[in-house]
Amino acid sequence: MTYKLHNLILISFIITSCNTNETNNNTQELENPALMNDTTPKVTGIGGVFFKSKDPQAVKEWYGNNLGLAINEYGSPFEFRNTHRPDEINYLSWSPIEDSTNYFDPSKKEFMINYRVQNIDALVEKLKKNGVTIVDGITAYEYGKFVHIMDLEGNKIELWEPIDSFFTKMGGETTK
Repeated sequence: MTYKLHNLILISFIITSCNTNETNNNTQELENPALMNDTTPKVTGIGGVFFKSKDPQAVKEWYGNNLGLAINEYGSPFEFRNTHRPDEINYLSWSPIEDSTNYFDPSKKEFMINYRVQNIDALVEKLKKNGVTIVDGITAYEYGKFVHIMDLEGNKIELWEPIDSFFTKMGGETTK
């Protein structure tokens, strides 16, 4: 069930959150080679904010109507630029989820943060050595790799090593 919901959220996000008008082909020579080759296992940003809601559809409509978010079936896809590669488009998903979900289990919290990471395999090894609870194994999809961990206060965290070019190729409206 966890992966099924995860796939539904991300597949919808993929289908509706991409912009085909942007490319990252023109700045290869302008990029800093040290930054391009950095494989340090670490968080590089926020990939998503997921929270429980009694009426996700009403919440999405409220945010769309009142705050101008680009709304799709699962929430709002946010588009932003990579600091080290400004022509590269990156994405963040904002998603209210039915409060009856077990997707956040074993956490008892009403939310889950998805962190964008680089070198997820090495990061998971580091986390294991540090005694961090790893909830599941790394799972790979066309749009990136995922794993779930628990922080010291019992918050489930989703780690995502994205393949942003996959989203960009698909096109769609985003919140900017």
